Order: sequence, then C-alpha cells, then structure tokens
Amino acid sequence: MMDMITNIKNNFKRGTIYIQLIYINVAVFLFTSLLSIFFRLFNRSFDPILGWFELPASVERFIHQPWSLITYMFMHANIFHVLFNMLWLYWFGSIFMNIFSSKHLRGIYILGGICGGLLYILSYNIFPYFANVVHLSVMVGASASILAIVAAAAYREPNYPIRLLFFGAIPLKYLAIVVVLSDLLLMTSGNAGGHIAHIGGALAGVGFAAGLNKGLDITAWINGTLDWFSSLFSKKQRADRKRAKMKVSKTSRDKDYDYNANKKAQSDEIDRILDKLKRSGYNSLTAEEKKSLFDASKK
Repeated sequence: MMDMITNIKNNFKRGTIYIQLIYINVAVFLFTSLLSIFFRLFNRSFDPILGWFELPASVERFIHQPWSLITYMFMHANIFHVLFNMLWLYWFGSIFMNIFSSKHLRGIYILGGICGGLLYILSYNIFPYFANVVHLSVMVGASASILAIVAAAAYREPNYPIRLLFFGAIPLKYLAIVVVLSDLLLMTSGNAGGHIAHIGGALAGVGFAAGLNKGLDITAWINGTLDWFSSLFSKKQRADRKRAKMKVSKTSRDKDYDYNANKKAQSDEIDRILDKLKRSGYNSLTAEEKKSLFDASKK
C-alpha cells in the first residue's frame, strides 16, 4: 500500500495525467463532503446546490444546467464510490499510458464522460421503461470516463496481460468484454443510468481507438479546447517567459560587447608591439610581448 502511495506521488510530480485526475476527483469529493457537513451544522441542506452539478436525466432540467455534462464526471456519491472508481482509474490509466499519450488520456476521459452522459439522457427520455423516474433521476461518477479508457486500451492492445487475484494473467480484451456484458445485463437494475453511461463510455473508447488506427483523433477538439482555456490563465507565465527572453537577449548583447572590446584591446596591443619591434628590434621585446606576438601569429 505504501509503495502504491509512493508511486502516485512520484507520478503526480512527473505530471502523469491519470494521477492528476485522481487528485481532482478526490479533492472535489472531499470539498463537497465538507460543505455538506458545514451546511448540516446550520440545519441547512447542501443538496439543492449539489444538484446543479449532478447530471439530470430530464432534458428540461439539463437545458438549464448544461455544464453538468462535464461536472458530473468529477463527482461521487460516497467514499466507496470514489475509492472504487479511482482504483480503476489508477490501474487502467497506467495501462493506457503504455499504449497512448497523456493528452489522449485527458481527451478520452472527457469524451467518455460526455458520451456516457448523453446516452444516459437519451435512453431515459426515449424508453418508456424510465418514464416514471426520468424527472427524479440524476447521475454522478467517473465510471463512464474510466470505461472509455478501458475499452480504448482493450481495442488497441487486446492481448495486454492483466493479472487478477485467483485468475492469474488474462488478456485485457476478456476483462473488457465481461464488464460491458455485465452492464448490458444490468441496464434495468437499480443503477440503470450508471450501466447505460458505461456503455456510452465504452463506445467512445472503441471509437477513439478505431479512429486513431486510421489517423483520426476524435479527442483533438477536446484537447484543443482545454489548451486554449488553460492559455487564458497563463498570461503571467507568458510575461515571465518574455522577460526571461529579454534578459537572455540582454545578456547575449553584453557578451558580444565584452568580446568585441577584448578583441579590440588585443589588436591594439599587437599594434603597439609591432611598432616597438620596428623601432628597437626583436631583442627589445619582453618575454611577455614575444609570447603575445607569437600567439597572434598562429591565429
């Protein structure tokens, strides 16, 4: 357990994206949990505020909070929910990084969550089975995003060995198939929305990996948007880089000035020695002057 914690810390320092996502998810869970406790101390409910960041199944409600299509994938219902999802993200995030890049993981995490959320809303509003609960249902959790990561890795490297307790090493494709089949069988269970979202995430992962095999990155627009958004907050960094560049340019000019000044001084010294040589002959030169003249003759 300590080795895992050490690896997480080291990966975070190196900027490993799936570790950063774990930190974000855990931080959001702790923050919302503390706020909920704080509200209860004053006999208030935090649920109405929390509801603005949960993904509703109702289209009417979703129209008034479209940002929830993003925020829901960073929120969790309880400690076991976030613990289970973060363990999956840690295990399969590291596998994904052996196959794809960190930007791909960032993009597929968001894309998987979006596709899972949209399939959840679509299913609850199309199928009569959910008609009685559509206005009451909400969803949180990173599982759709994580299933996208699992499915993408399984599609790209189906025989990647996965070691499971009691089962030993099995190909990744079998684990992915079992997970998807279980979601299909449980689509009418108490957590129907979660299982439907898993299917959406898995489809996003397969679509991403299949597209990448053909040279098409369907996460490019997500990463482009995130890079643009982050650039809005990096004006200070750009200013610092500009100042550093100016400082380097100034230092370079100073070095050029010093070089030219030294070169001119050496030239003047050689001219002086040559004049002395003409006037008084070679024997009048000091040992240092003879050495300077000799060195100059070799250049």
